[in-house]
Amino acid sequence: MKIVVIGGTGLIGSKTVERLRRTANEVLAASPASGVDTITGKGLAKALTGANVVIDLANSPSFDDAEVLDFFRTSGRNLLAAAAAAGVEHHIALSVVGTDRLQASGYFRGKRAQEDLIRAAGIPYTIVHATQFFEFMGAIAISGSVDGVPRISPAAVQPIAADDVADAMADVALSAPAGGIVEIAGPDRLPLAEAVARYLAAIHDPRTVMPDVDAPYFGATLDERSLVPDDGARIGAIRYADWLARSAKSPQPAAAHHPAKQPA
Repeated sequence: MKIVVIGGTGLIGSKTVERLRRTANEVLAASPASGVDTITGKGLAKALTGANVVIDLANSPSFDDAEVLDFFRTSGRNLLAAAAAAGVEHHIALSVVGTDRLQASGYFRGKRAQEDLIRAAGIPYTIVHATQFFEFMGAIAISGSVDGVPRISPAAVQPIAADDVADAMADVALSAPAGGIVEIAGPDRLPLAEAVARYLAAIHDPRTVMPDVDAPYFGATLDERSLVPDDGARIGAIRYADWLARSAKSPQPAAAHHPAKQPA
């Protein structure tokens, strides 16, 4: 079986490729750096020739509302057309828990447009909704800072480790299409402001987080349901405290998994 991972060199993509290459399958990590561009369509037909499964981890390089929407529409249409022409049997995309609840955000409107294209394409599919990644708590502190003070919503979040996301993506790739959404989340539910504060404390960052119910999350205001999964979500194995103890002292990526935001 041939599996093509679009965005296969990013945080989740590289980990997913690593896991899938342990199997007996052919795995192609595709990205602009390897000559595969979902915006221009360059290299797509060649990359998808003979592919059984495609995993879409491509993400917009801009947070501008119009640019995000254009990215997901253009990338989605090009990739789905190439997948249909190649006879792909399973189209998988990584999206975000709460997408439909956060339509005040231009980013989430772009993600919903991507999901709508997948549903309408006629290719068997699975959409994976992930919660925010542990690895991007520092970026949330940066994006929420006002005059140097991180002002962060205290709304509930159930963050997940990138390793657990990659495990789930690899499992989905080796499974039958769900024909709908699969949610994944971490094992711990806590206020987002607390999650960010604990990360900053773990890396000895002296900033104090200011909980603020009106603080925007990439353009949207949060409530207690915005960022948490429904019952039945797949729960990751890595606890936040354990990840902080192991990993938070290492530099983390500067871009936020918005919450699916990750380097392509």
